[in-house]
Amino acid sequence: MAAAPHLVYPRLMYSGSVAVIGGGAWGLALSAAATRTGTAAFIHSRRPLKDHLPKGVEQLTELADVAKRARVIVLATPSEVAREVAKRLGDVVDGRHLLVHGVRGLEGEALTPISQVLREETPARRVGALGGPVLSEDLLAGKPSVLVCGSHFPEVNEAITKAFGSATLRIYATSDLTGLEWASALVGCLAIGVGYAQELGINAGLVAALISRGVEEAGRVAAAAGGQERTLLGLAGYGDLLASISQSERPEVLVGAALARGKTVEEAVKVAKLRVEAVDLLPRIASWIEERGVTAPIFRALAGSLLTSSRSPEAIIHELMTSPIQKLA
Repeated sequence: MAAAPHLVYPRLMYSGSVAVIGGGAWGLALSAAATRTGTAAFIHSRRPLKDHLPKGVEQLTELADVAKRARVIVLATPSEVAREVAKRLGDVVDGRHLLVHGVRGLEGEALTPISQVLREETPARRVGALGGPVLSEDLLAGKPSVLVCGSHFPEVNEAITKAFGSATLRIYATSDLTGLEWASALVGCLAIGVGYAQELGINAGLVAALISRGVEEAGRVAAAAGGQERTLLGLAGYGDLLASISQSERPEVLVGAALARGKTVEEAVKVAKLRVEAVDLLPRIASWIEERGVTAPIFRALAGSLLTSSRSPEAIIHELMTSPIQKLA
């Protein structure tokens, strides 16, 4: 049985080194951010990254070496392979390791948070997640950015702050791990709607209404999943979604904009050039919401109209904006 969050563990855990698992754009950006704090940064990938490695980052090809070289390990892989990677990690890590993920998705039809996957498949108990309004290209380039770290364990948030916090990267911490993970996933879905609306030239007031109502719905959904509604009112929710208005290169926004131009879902994903968790996640969230009787008409409209319908953009926007309104309790 998993250890309860209130159990006491040794606090002297941060060893001054961090390993990122995943050689994609997000993994490379996180490893680059760690080097700016003077942290020894490693990245694990099975494919050669020599031509793409940020300065000061060392590549490791074996997970056993990852466990030996770093106590803080960050998972930066797609949600669909998170359990497979976690199982392999489980063979080499132990209770001394701090495991954090930066995945915007949730696993399977049950929408299992990736932190739970890490606890189920590894002996590590101290887990956490990253979220908030940050773009991988900004982080890689060292542009001023903001991240949110969530964990039930203060030492996890402290270790992430020390490892990644710098003059160009501000880290905010929360103990609402579930709320943060659901916020990241839900905001990613809403950002597709923002990109869609902006591409159609919808006025700022209606975009603001879509954002406000969407975050209210997200708060209800996160609460139904065991998180805290107020987490959606901070950087992990409102802040992240508000940032999407100006983040024209954000993958979810690119997908939404491409859909508004008449592209198919497959074509829209190609425009984004990166994996967009929200595309596969939206229909699963809509089903989860329906099964639990959560009032979230915007999420249902996004899943049923934006990604699967051939209706006109005007009809889709009309549905998004005329769905019943229900305020947070």
